[in-house]
Amino acid sequence: MKKLDHWLASPWRRSAVAVLAGALPVLAFPGPALWWWAWFALVPWILLARTAPNGKRAAYDGWCGGFGFVLAMHHWLLPNLHVFTFVIAALLGALWVPWGWLVRRLLGGAPSVGRVAASLVVLPSGWLLAELVRSWQGLGGPWGMLGASQWQVSPALRLASVGGVWLLSFLVVAVNVAVAVLVGVRRARVPALAGLVATAAATSAAWVWSPRPDADGERVAIGVVQPGVVAGADSADRRFDREERLTRRLADRDLDLVVWGESSVGFDLDDRPDLARRLAALSRETGADILVNVDARRADRPGIYKSSVLVGPEGPTGDRYDKMRLVPFGEYVPARSLLGWATSVGEAAGEDRMRGTRQVVMDVGGGLRIGPMVCFESAFPDMSRQLAADGAEVLLAQSSTSTFQHTWAPEQHASLAALRAAETGRPMVHATLTGVSAVYDANGERIGSWLGTDASTSRVYEIPLTHGTTPYVRYGDWTVRGALVILAAWAAAEGVTTVRLRRSGPARSGPPARTAHGSPTRPGH
Repeated sequence: MKKLDHWLASPWRRSAVAVLAGALPVLAFPGPALWWWAWFALVPWILLARTAPNGKRAAYDGWCGGFGFVLAMHHWLLPNLHVFTFVIAALLGALWVPWGWLVRRLLGGAPSVGRVAASLVVLPSGWLLAELVRSWQGLGGPWGMLGASQWQVSPALRLASVGGVWLLSFLVVAVNVAVAVLVGVRRARVPALAGLVATAAATSAAWVWSPRPDADGERVAIGVVQPGVVAGADSADRRFDREERLTRRLADRDLDLVVWGESSVGFDLDDRPDLARRLAALSRETGADILVNVDARRADRPGIYKSSVLVGPEGPTGDRYDKMRLVPFGEYVPARSLLGWATSVGEAAGEDRMRGTRQVVMDVGGGLRIGPMVCFESAFPDMSRQLAADGAEVLLAQSSTSTFQHTWAPEQHASLAALRAAETGRPMVHATLTGVSAVYDANGERIGSWLGTDASTSRVYEIPLTHGTTPYVRYGDWTVRGALVILAAWAAAEGVTTVRLRRSGPARSGPPARTAHGSPTRPGH
């Protein structure tokens, strides 16, 4: 142990270890998808930060670990953003500076049983604070939230219906803290074991008592059209032709809706009435409305929009949703006057896309109500929760990952739909232009098989409808609010303790010793 401490005394070696420790959780996400690894992946990072020689070094361990975490979760951006990927990772990694400091504050040295018990709720709360700030759309949105690694675990999906992905992140961090205590703090194992038991009890309680979506046997048939990669100067026209052919295969399938992916139409339908007529003919041929996604400059207002547009047998129905949350650097450059140089070193957006102002629930022919989202908006739990609260019966995400076909990004993106379905108690369709298309029922369980990145096809999914409201839709992000209360209470308690120590002053010395003659001795005599 002393040899290891000596080796880590080098700031450079310690920083490198922190970066590697922070990157470990990525293995729990697709592609590896080792979901069980998430429950142990933070242990090396926690053990490193708790042994930091001082609070400043622990904060730096938090920063380096955060840098490794963000870089690993977004490593697939390197071919496009190049060196700017490291800049983003360094900036976002700073969000874990307080968390690293908290680890040492609570678990450093020989912590008392009380401090260990507090760490089981304070450290998960500190992690959620970092995820909360990270989830702001301007910082890239909630991609790579630790709880999202549990998308394929049924008990975890049930917990998501109670407290959203936030509750999963909280519990995953709490278990990691408990395991780190069992490994590194032998004198305080009782509260760590109690924390593990409490997590198991919460999971069991959610499994038994949390309300399930009410299924009444009603089903809808939704066709997903995934054309795949179409390159070349005239790709927009050739892509439309391919989507048209793939959609015609769905005729006579008694469909309720057909969904095309993000940027499936490269022209504004007001500017290209010929395309609108072809879509209307497809709607009549299939007997279903078609939800397309238009990525083009608008005829009725300035700027480029990404819009979900519903087309029926008579043409566009008038239902339109303009994408509200844009991908930083991919669809706009934040603070372009300062960061516009990113366009010269990577494939950042040359022109900012325009934003929509409100979410929309659309009525499809036959009485079905759908809630569309575009691309990485499916990563935002509040957007799907709002659509469910507004009456959407099926959630839809239109996406495209053509730039990242051979990376982990398509699978990671498709997995998010499982969480959104479980959180809201509504089935969700993740339909891609290119990438991975997937459909999940109201419990977050997969319906049918994924359409992989190499697919160019159309497929029909029979989706059971549900009714009722999950606790997460009803009560929202209560886990986040609870975490903020926990952090505030802990900070207040620490402040009171500090004030008491200052008021008490240094400990009083004993009475002065006396000589044989009874006179007190003085220092120096």
